[in-house]
Amino acid sequence: MFQTAGSSSDPPMVMKASESGSVTELNDLPVESKQIKPYLLELRCRAEKEPVVKPHPHLSDNFLIRFLRARDFDVELALKLLINYHKWREECPEISANLQPSSIIGLLKNNYHAVLRSRDAAGSRVLIYRIGQWNPKEFSGYEVFRVSLITSELIVQESETQKNGLKAIFDLQGWCFSHALQITPSLAKKISCVLTDSFPLKVRGIHFINEPRFFRPVFSMIKPLLPDKIKQRIHFHSSLYTMSLAQFFPPSILPLDLGGSGPSVDEQCEEWTQHILQAEGYLQSLCVDLGGNSSES
Repeated sequence: MFQTAGSSSDPPMVMKASESGSVTELNDLPVESKQIKPYLLELRCRAEKEPVVKPHPHLSDNFLIRFLRARDFDVELALKLLINYHKWREECPEISANLQPSSIIGLLKNNYHAVLRSRDAAGSRVLIYRIGQWNPKEFSGYEVFRVSLITSELIVQESETQKNGLKAIFDLQGWCFSHALQITPSLAKKISCVLTDSFPLKVRGIHFINEPRFFRPVFSMIKPLLPDKIKQRIHFHSSLYTMSLAQFFPPSILPLDLGGSGPSVDEQCEEWTQHILQAEGYLQSLCVDLGGNSSES
């Protein structure tokens, strides 16, 4: 099931699933399984020794399993991801310090963002962002990115999402120069960190539709910061997206607006906004204050 490495004179042993079959088997097990317990114990033991993690004592099994599943039960990689997660939150208070829905309620009520009711064929969550519903005069790029972080913190609680990751569809209709000005090199770097090594979710696909030509220079700031694995999962569909999106997503789960047969984007935006509002207490518990204190469930 797992491998350890080292001897009494070597560095501490590191557990990791020995082969892909083992990872699949471990992913299918509940968090309280006896086979998973050794991984959780080692990750917790090592995490408690890390300075950046020490101030965050709530290392529950339900919290740690996210990092193990995100890194295929390689404890070394899971620990690195956990450390980066806490570092990123502390270094980006402009995004992570206030996860209360009230901070971005205007964007939500504009039907900017939705999580589709149904997962795709691979079990991934499907997220939709509509750039045309974002008024950059009212909300900064950091506040817009906070919407993604709030949703990520909610869906990462789901075991199916921990196992199967997410896919995102960005509708760029309405993208203009004022949007581009909000995506600074600093923000681009923060976005790339979350996509690559600072959040315990697997990004299985990123799809752009209705992208104008002048979106490419902005995307070119982010692309070099992404690993090849993520780059290979990025797809541009232009305004003729109906047929090409159907190659990646079952039409039954896509909204009518995107060529599918599911509920409209507006309807699903409203549903997800209500879900976020109902999770206000949980999101409040995740807020990082200026001293770097937080609590996780």
